[in-house]
Amino acid sequence: MYDAPNRLRLSTDALTGNWRALAAMSGRAACGAAVKADGYGLGAREVATRLIAAGCRDLFVATWAEAAVVAGLGARVSVLHGVRDDDVSLIGVPDVRPVLNTPAQVARWRAAGEGRACDVMVDTGMNRLGVAPRDVAAGLLDGLTIDTLMSHLACADEPDSAMNARQCAAFAALADRTAAARMSLANSAGIALGADYAFDLTRPGLAVYGGVPVPALATMLRPVVTIEAEVLQRRVVPAGETVGYNATWRAPRDTAVAIVNLGYADGYWRGFSDRGCAFAGDTALPVIGRVSMDLIALDVSKAEVGEGDWVALDPDLPRASAASGMSQYELLTGLGTRFARVWG
Repeated sequence: MYDAPNRLRLSTDALTGNWRALAAMSGRAACGAAVKADGYGLGAREVATRLIAAGCRDLFVATWAEAAVVAGLGARVSVLHGVRDDDVSLIGVPDVRPVLNTPAQVARWRAAGEGRACDVMVDTGMNRLGVAPRDVAAGLLDGLTIDTLMSHLACADEPDSAMNARQCAAFAALADRTAAARMSLANSAGIALGADYAFDLTRPGLAVYGGVPVPALATMLRPVVTIEAEVLQRRVVPAGETVGYNATWRAPRDTAVAIVNLGYADGYWRGFSDRGCAFAGDTALPVIGRVSMDLIALDVSKAEVGEGDWVALDPDLPRASAASGMSQYELLTGLGTRFARVWG
């Protein structure tokens, strides 16, 4: 088997521990998990298998192609983007159902769904996907077999936003307007807003993977993924010389530098240029110069790091987000296909 020169070190304990903590915060509501975007970049099937073993029974994906990856593992799978004309042939996959978002999708499901259960998204103010509450009141969903009626919070990561309470109230007002078995509103940050937002089912995503959408969750979550990459060369850059494209970093003294097999083609973004950090054990190794497509340079003056050694990139997602200017979501979902994904 080919050994990749960079890898993702993935923690089952952190993944399942994060989910269990979010499930406990969800109170009496069931707790699902978003595994869209290939399990937020970590591998959807591997993530789903571990979460199901921990007790998760509701998974959320964006498309039917994503649903096929995690179907049949022992959890219900909801396809958030609904059912297009091109998806009709996939209807009938066991334990997979669409989240209907438009009157056209509702009509398509009535014609092709053969009375099967569906989910429905209602737009309570985000103005993204979802049917209008007035259409629900007018009978759009009458007669449908609805498992979960859901909506999505626009500002859950801003706990003081008045929009959260408005959306929660608008959603709660729909409780008796459909025959839905369950209602679901809260994402990761929404869980932290309190019991009023939990309804019957919560849908965490980022926090399951160790991202921290709001400070209230910071102490209970652990990073799930650590990037590790191999050193290709150690060199000494003389004082006054530069490293990398556009010569953005100049050596203040003779400096030991490691060139590492990692770059923006792997999802280690250019925003980390002169701002990122790796570690050799507990020793911090600053990223110096521009991140290029396949390589980064590290100041290893304080570490005995040489060719063939491995370094770990900073796994703290909020800190990496602040350094790079990329959201925690982008840092996870942008992780590339060249990594070996190693679960422990």
